[in-house]
Amino acid sequence: MSRYLDGALFALLAVLWGFSFPAISVGLEYLPPLLFAAARYDIAAVLLLTAAVVRVEKWRPTARNDLAAVAGGGVFLIAGNGLLFLGQQTVPSGVAAILQGLVPIITALWAIPLLGERLSPLGAVGAAIGFLGVGLVIQPDPANLLAGDTASKLLIVGQVCSVALGGVLIQRAGPTLEQLPLVGWSMLVGGLVLHAVSLAVGEFPSTDVIGPVSIGALLYLGVFATAIAFMIYFRVLAEHGAFEAALIGYLVPIVATVASVVLLGEEIGILTVAGFGLVAVGFALLKRRAIADAVGFSTGVGSP
Repeated sequence: MSRYLDGALFALLAVLWGFSFPAISVGLEYLPPLLFAAARYDIAAVLLLTAAVVRVEKWRPTARNDLAAVAGGGVFLIAGNGLLFLGQQTVPSGVAAILQGLVPIITALWAIPLLGERLSPLGAVGAAIGFLGVGLVIQPDPANLLAGDTASKLLIVGQVCSVALGGVLIQRAGPTLEQLPLVGWSMLVGGLVLHAVSLAVGEFPSTDVIGPVSIGALLYLGVFATAIAFMIYFRVLAEHGAFEAALIGYLVPIVATVASVVLLGEEIGILTVAGFGLVAVGFALLKRRAIADAVGFSTGVGSP
């Protein structure tokens, strides 16, 4: 029964995160992007930290490594998502979700200088294929690299790089704080950073943008797609490990794409789909050892 429950939770997590992309697109029609992102994490931080106080004995970060993890996670893993909200002002939600498939590849690249890991020749080929796939998704105009929504897509690539860096910085810090309060505090810090930047660029929502649709999108993102989704993610992570939990990133774009086409009438081109396929192939080459271990095969003694 536990296996079926875990499978159901995995599918539910994909749905919750997949629908977050069209929810962002809907909310951006009413709310300023950075303030919208900040409010999402405000809600999630309150819920997660409340749960941490109730469920976790040590819920306050006091050790230096815990504080470093909260700072790195807050600034890069959480606040970096503000770039996603900026990019989705013009980029279809399905395309934005597909670009998230680059996160594991960028994470592996950040780990080389920051964690001392190395990249094998085949892993380098995988990374190159992944970037080729992103090129098909972005489809830049060589004559004008900022034409159309290319600049917005590059903002989302920047968000991917920031999120990946945040994850590596947390790993490098080696926090002893449990994940629930760690993520809650990171979201609080990230929300405050986003509020500061939002204020600095002059984002001020008018009262007429506050309505059922905007509030609904905000509550869905803060409560369901963030707080509840992370609670589910913690269970998947604890039961099956980081690698299998990371595979959710390749199911989320499928859910997001279907949702955006059905609910928002967006169109996803064949080159975009092909690009996602190349990103997935690149990930498989880069993480072939973890994949082989997960399915019970050996990649060979001493293989990089």
